[in-house]
Amino acid sequence: MGSSKTRPINIAIMALGGQGGGVMADWTVRAAELAGFRAQYTSVQGVAQRTGATIYYIELFPEAEIAARGKEPVLALMPVPGDVDVVVASELMEAGRAVMRGFVTPERTTLIGSTHRVFAIAEKIAMADGRADAGAVHEAAQARAKRWIGFDMEATAREGDSVISAVMFGALAGSGALPIPRDVFEAVIRESGKAVAANLATFALGFDRACGIAPPAAPAMPAAATAPEAPAAVKPLLARIEAELPFIAREFATEGLRRTIDFQDLTYGALYLDRLQQAADWDAAAGGSARRHELIRELARHLALWMTFDDTFRVADLKTRSSRFERFRHEVNAAPDQIVAVTEFMHPRLKEVADSLPAGLGRWAARQAWLGRWFAKGRKVQTSSLRGFLMLSLLATGRRWRRSTLRFSHENAAIEAWLERARQLAASDYAAAVELVRCQKLIRGYGETNERGARNFARIMAAVNGASGAGLAARIKRLRDAALADEKGEKLAEVLAEAA
Repeated sequence: MGSSKTRPINIAIMALGGQGGGVMADWTVRAAELAGFRAQYTSVQGVAQRTGATIYYIELFPEAEIAARGKEPVLALMPVPGDVDVVVASELMEAGRAVMRGFVTPERTTLIGSTHRVFAIAEKIAMADGRADAGAVHEAAQARAKRWIGFDMEATAREGDSVISAVMFGALAGSGALPIPRDVFEAVIRESGKAVAANLATFALGFDRACGIAPPAAPAMPAAATAPEAPAAVKPLLARIEAELPFIAREFATEGLRRTIDFQDLTYGALYLDRLQQAADWDAAAGGSARRHELIRELARHLALWMTFDDTFRVADLKTRSSRFERFRHEVNAAPDQIVAVTEFMHPRLKEVADSLPAGLGRWAARQAWLGRWFAKGRKVQTSSLRGFLMLSLLATGRRWRRSTLRFSHENAAIEAWLERARQLAASDYAAAVELVRCQKLIRGYGETNERGARNFARIMAAVNGASGAGLAARIKRLRDAALADEKGEKLAEVLAEAA
């Protein structure tokens, strides 16, 4: 604009797919136009994480200044590091990415962000806990922004029975970062004609939070309802937990019993307790009370996880549970009269099919390479349709013959070998036994994910079989951490090679 000192107001909105970032940007542009600004709006879509993060970039310039100067402004199409006045982020890590890209500066930027998390693919597929440090993002936002306004916008949207874009719009208005009155923002929502009442109510909540107005105190919670009584058939098993296990292990054991019964039946739950009772004897003989029964506590957790492995029957069962469909409806904020379609991508390989057959037949099928061509491609199954739902429901009934399958025989043998090695170690090296029990966390998921974890677990078992001496616990922990470092097992191979 020549020698004019007036500069554009630059706004970057960073949102994930499906969060209404485009709606938020449209509303912001319209509010600016009603307030007498020339607005330029661009968006750049990305697929770097989750469902794809998009940057919506808006530059505003006063129409009165344009008229006075008689010249059109030159406005940028993308945000430039160090030159952004307002950043609005729909999720905490999006705020972090804005900071990392230099869009947030202490001299200029008001950073408005939701503090809830939508985990990135890299966080979800990590072998261990791959979640990024949310605390570090909070600290960076506080340090790098001129002003940091952060609160849980997802929870606020639920409170207002609307969507997060309405909260973001309210927070932008409440921040005072734009010279636009509140009534103009509200006029835009009314003008849209869509879910006006809910959006205005949710806008108001976002506005208040940005202004630092705390939500009203929650009403006093009614007295906790009495937990439903356990079925009569389960009570003797629960009594065993109280009688046979130390107090510190009972919470995990109770949940483990629930999982194993849900996975198979009461007899399988009893087997879980039988194994724990035997382990409680090792723990006591090894002086577990002096170590707060760490071995039996860890075993109560990890044994239940392993005994409820994800085979095809389990996966089909979980994908057809009503609670899953209810969660999906909640996540997309579906109205009672709206239909939500759910499509599952499934790729059962020949191995999974063979594992689901009776052991003898499964071994034969696994050797027939020609059968693999029937399972070379993935399949899309719409579980919200009658056909897809019935197909997976029928598959889930296969749990009745699970004990006879090839997969069950493999898993059961591996569990027994693991327990036996833990028993041997407990007698001479309690800490090493605890670390070996914790190695079960390598075995997770199904398909190729499970194969990789089981392969790394087997390599650690082979490395510690027959091993003894000082430092064994530390070595097992180091091997486990190495196995969790990457899914290909390259770090584990390096650590094993060092000890060879």
